[in-house]
Amino acid sequence: MGHSKAGAMVCGAVALAGVTAFGCGGQGGGGAAAGIQPQQMADALYAVIAADRATYAGQVVDRLVKENAIKATERFKEEKTLPLPAQMLRMGAEHAQKTNSSFSYALLSQWPINQQNKAKTEAEKAGLKFVAENPGKNYYTEEKIADKTYFTAVYPDKAVAAACANCHNEHADSPRKDFKEGEIMGGLVIRIPVNK
Repeated sequence: MGHSKAGAMVCGAVALAGVTAFGCGGQGGGGAAAGIQPQQMADALYAVIAADRATYAGQVVDRLVKENAIKATERFKEEKTLPLPAQMLRMGAEHAQKTNSSFSYALLSQWPINQQNKAKTEAEKAGLKFVAENPGKNYYTEEKIADKTYFTAVYPDKAVAAACANCHNEHADSPRKDFKEGEIMGGLVIRIPVNK
């Protein structure tokens, strides 16, 4: 697999070719006997992360805010409120990284409010651009970081509610002020080391 934009693998419902020979994480060897493939693992992790985020946003944040029980704010510790769904995702990613370094994930954007959420690698930049321009499609590629090869997947992150778009549009540090509900605001990047 190449490491350029042209070499990136892009899939909707099409199977990812070329990855089937790689093992995943600390597993040795390659092929189906080695265990789950990187794309399968990334897709499964994404399903769990997205479900947890949607559940927290809908069943905790939206419900409690509508009931006027508590607010969700960016400065949740100081203001004694709930963390925003994106902050909850980040805290989960940091905790997962401490307990299991066999993969990582982060919510990134081409238009981040927090500069820590800006794409850093070429794969992240290409993936964020791709998911923004191709709604409903994920971006898959491999990249080399510090002499280690990673399978990198980028999944679109949409403004699932008007409140998401409004929060970003009204934030003083937001570089973009015209998001609409349902629009892609960034991407969830999942990175898995592969044996080569």
